[in-house]
Amino acid sequence: MSDTETFDILEQRKAYNATLTQAADKTRATWFPVVVLLLLLAMPALQFVGNYNYLLHLLLFTLSYVVIASGWNILGGFAGYISLGHNVFFAVGGYFAGMMFARLGISTLILAPLAGLVAGLLGYLIGLITLRVRGPSFIISSLALVMIFRIFFENWEFVGGAAGVSLKANDLTVQWAKLPYYYGFLVMAAFTVWVSYRIKHSKFGLGLRAISKDEIKAESAGIDTRFYKVLAFAISAFFVGMAGAVWGEYLTYIRPNIFLTVLISVNMVLICILGGKGTIAGPVIGAILIVAFNEFFVATLGASEINILATGLIMMICLMFFPLGIVGTLAKHRKLPRFLDWD
Repeated sequence: MSDTETFDILEQRKAYNATLTQAADKTRATWFPVVVLLLLLAMPALQFVGNYNYLLHLLLFTLSYVVIASGWNILGGFAGYISLGHNVFFAVGGYFAGMMFARLGISTLILAPLAGLVAGLLGYLIGLITLRVRGPSFIISSLALVMIFRIFFENWEFVGGAAGVSLKANDLTVQWAKLPYYYGFLVMAAFTVWVSYRIKHSKFGLGLRAISKDEIKAESAGIDTRFYKVLAFAISAFFVGMAGAVWGEYLTYIRPNIFLTVLISVNMVLICILGGKGTIAGPVIGAILIVAFNEFFVATLGASEINILATGLIMMICLMFFPLGIVGTLAKHRKLPRFLDWD
């Protein structure tokens, strides 16, 4: 056998092994979230052997953050437009479904998709106006949006003004009262992550990433950047609005100060930055870490400013070592575990 033939055989083997490795990576990346989803579906069964209401609350809280952060990531991560006003859509979804529930008795779990559509339509209209500007101007306009809507809801007597409206708790026992909302957020989280993946791997997602890199070059390449940005804004608002719809009924009341606070919008951004902005797994990892940090420091330091300070310091340290977020930085250095490579 000649040296040329031997070389060709070795190259073929390398190519074959590389194909097997890629297939294994895809299999692990696909099956890991499925396994996690199955475990989360089975988690409420723990209630049969004890009282795990607090654990279910933490999981539910984390899943709600996964929904709103993954939704925000479509605009802020893929398109690169940092919005600090997305909790407006959280409030619109919560108020729309909450008032329908209060007046007509229709569960917000049923109304969530419709509430998301209302928030998405509003997002489309707002996007037509606010996305005319870029960078710091867009961030400031998104913050102004929160202030405008807070004043609006606080002075709208039909929705209770600043006092808000109380919502009826469900008729389930304390042991199972969280169950409908837990599964509601679980379904929404899985759907949001799946849609994010589909968007990122579509022509639309490619256009958004081009806008994020260089909007002027994207325009010169023939991408309708205005339409892409506004559509991303609307889709992002849809998911945030859905989460707000169910969150209001879970708390059994809706009022401006639980939806329209800067902390909620900041958390959306921080979750994505911490986990990895523009990645699929990033918002999920970021949501888990944010809730874990908060709960740990509340348990050890109490619900005070010290707890907030400690959480901020931990996040600052994380971002010093992971400037592109945990998923983004590990992927850049090719150290990302296969089970987190969802992109």
